[in-house]
Amino acid sequence: MNKKTIWITGGSTGIGKALAVKFANEGWNVAISARREGLLNEISDNHENITPFPLDVTDKSKCKEVFEKIKNKFENIDICFFSTGTWNPKKERDIDIEQIEEVFKINFFGTLNTIKAVEEYFKTRKSGTITIVSSIAGYRGLPNSTGYGPSKSALNNLAESLYFDFGRSNVRICLVSPGFIKTPMTDKNDFKMPFLKTTEYAAEKIYDGLVNKKTFEIHFPKSLTIVLKILSFLPSKIYFGLVGKLTKYQKKD
Repeated sequence: MNKKTIWITGGSTGIGKALAVKFANEGWNVAISARREGLLNEISDNHENITPFPLDVTDKSKCKEVFEKIKNKFENIDICFFSTGTWNPKKERDIDIEQIEEVFKINFFGTLNTIKAVEEYFKTRKSGTITIVSSIAGYRGLPNSTGYGPSKSALNNLAESLYFDFGRSNVRICLVSPGFIKTPMTDKNDFKMPFLKTTEYAAEKIYDGLVNKKTFEIHFPKSLTIVLKILSFLPSKIYFGLVGKLTKYQKKD
């Protein structure tokens, strides 16, 4: 029986790296992509099931080129896990147009580029899973999140749209919404992060959700995400009041 294969972007650090190791340890072939080739090689050197494929997801033609290389090596790709993202909290407090454009270029369009690269393959294959990594920040507007939150909200909407489009070809679209996970990206935060979890915790939850379950959204930790989901259904006036208190946001008269 041939090994199954997963392609992971954003695989050099954080959740992507932890998930690559998890799948490799479970016997899968793992193709990992990110811009930092040195980090990819370091991971690959320590895990024989992991193969590096350097990639800048903002390069549309390169996304297609790298996917062709992955197909040539492994033939069958069972899961794609697209988790490229960026976040700069210091530049999120004001409307920094250039920063917001950069965030969308990486978080939204970078993810879209990789999905487009695999679209024909999966629709022709009529099976498999495409996974889009979003965030709890995409559920509803939050203070000091002029680029990151909106980019993740756009991914949520994209995933729901693609659920119908790819579903016609029996291809599963899965949305992953992590809470606060300790990564180089969240290390930039200057506020207390409730229910902070490790990347290994995230990898376990994602692996279980992708391999053993068939739900559309994998979200964790439930103690945080369920509360936020409930908040997202509240009328705006109540939502703004509660979130304002929780984040110590003060409206100026």
